[in-house]
Amino acid sequence: MQVDVAIIGAGAAGMMCAAHAGGRILIVDHARAPGEKIRISGGGRCNFTNLHCSAQSFISRNPHFAKSALARYTQWDFIDLIDQHRIAWHEKTLGQLFCDGSAKQVVAMLQEMMRANGAELRLQTSARDFAKTPQGFEFTIETEGRSTQVSTRALVVASGGKSIPKMGATGLAYEIAQRFGIAVVETRPALVPFTFPEGRFAALAGVSAPSRVTAAGTSFDEGLLFTHRGLSGPAILQASSYWREGETITVDLSPEKDLFDHLRDRRGLSGKRNLTTELAEVLPARLVDHLAGICDLGGNLADQSDEKLRSIAGMFHGWQLQPSGTEGYRTAEVTLGGIDTEALVARTMEAKSLPGLYFIGEAVDVTGWLGGYNFQWAWSSAMAAARALDR
Repeated sequence: MQVDVAIIGAGAAGMMCAAHAGGRILIVDHARAPGEKIRISGGGRCNFTNLHCSAQSFISRNPHFAKSALARYTQWDFIDLIDQHRIAWHEKTLGQLFCDGSAKQVVAMLQEMMRANGAELRLQTSARDFAKTPQGFEFTIETEGRSTQVSTRALVVASGGKSIPKMGATGLAYEIAQRFGIAVVETRPALVPFTFPEGRFAALAGVSAPSRVTAAGTSFDEGLLFTHRGLSGPAILQASSYWREGETITVDLSPEKDLFDHLRDRRGLSGKRNLTTELAEVLPARLVDHLAGICDLGGNLADQSDEKLRSIAGMFHGWQLQPSGTEGYRTAEVTLGGIDTEALVARTMEAKSLPGLYFIGEAVDVTGWLGGYNFQWAWSSAMAAARALDR
């Protein structure tokens, strides 16, 4: 089989690229259906972009690399595309945009665009034995036991990272990169819950609270959720991308209200009230009961000196915790690290050392915050490559 562009991976980035590149296009994936991570994202409604998307919301060894692609295909461009296909959407919180209906609408849109562009999609198809040729690249695909040799002018690797292996995620992109001498930045799970020693928070499982979680100097103000295994929720997932083994995180359980000022004021108004009863007006009661077993929260408000109230408030505002680890790739939403951006041209996503070879999407060492940022990187990086391949 001879094609102009071969794309490995029919996820968000791969399909977007196949819908816009020029020439004869082949896109292959080992999954039963395209866009599986799109389908399950956002609780089935696909958090497809974020209104506040900018390069500052991404982690990479080179923090400037994503600027070009994000500037040349923005969140507003993808919103226009969604509108053109009459997919209704809404903003949920913090600029996060979701389909009113189903994530399947986004998958269907991309499939329709690929068909209109003449791209050939082959599912339940594996790819192996990648090699460079004078004309471009060649590799072997296998579908239902039948092998076919593919020759292509350009090879686009859009097979994602290692996150959520039960959906078929593999390290294929990194294997292809290493085969062609392209450096790979160490990978690790990101946007992932923290684990703690067995039973640490079992009594609090299901309790949630607004919080400010800080890891390695970066803070996020969102929800926190206690689980049987440890900590989850948006603020925790965000912080996990910055955390490293052995480090502590800081949890502020009352980011919007200064507890010292509140407790001092309440002491003057209701001094006979129990301290834990008052704290339970601001924080979840089960959480207050749990912390009462760690520090002294006994007595009435009138019994507490300013120094004691400051100490109590300080603990709630600066709870130091050391996770034992994370839940790993099994539940990680994305993979941190990946194809070294120093090896790629930012404007086109093409390998500097091997013209015709492109890496896009999650496979690249560009990882976004929670809330639609990683999908926007998929759309933007795919368009950077597609435009280069439509000359």
